[in-house]
Amino acid sequence: MMTLNNYKQFRGTLKENNPPAKWSPALKALWFDAKGNWEASHDIAQEIHSSLGSCIHGYLHRKEGDAWNAGYWYRRANKPYPKISLEDELKEIVEFIILSSDI
Repeated sequence: MMTLNNYKQFRGTLKENNPPAKWSPALKALWFDAKGNWEASHDIAQEIHSSLGSCIHGYLHRKEGDAWNAGYWYRRANKPYPKISLEDELKEIVEFIILSSDI
C-alpha cells in the first residue's frame, strides 16, 4: 500500500484508474470527487456514518450547489459552513485523514 504523507501525494494518485484498495472509504470518496466522479464519491460518503462522513457529505453537497443540504450535513458534523474554496476544503479534509492515519 502506498503511504500518503501529504495532499500533493494524494493528487499524484489521480493519474490512476482507481484509488488504492486499502484506503479508507473516506479517502476513496474524496479521491473519486477529485477525479470528477461526484456520484461515486457521494455513494461512498452516504455509507460513512461518522462526523467525518457527514463533513464529506456536506462538502459534496456544497460542491453540487445545494447549500441547504450541505448545511444540514455540516451541522451533523458539528462544523460551521466553510468560507474557504472547495479546493481548500478538499485539501483540508484529505490532510485531516492523512494526519489521523485513517488512510
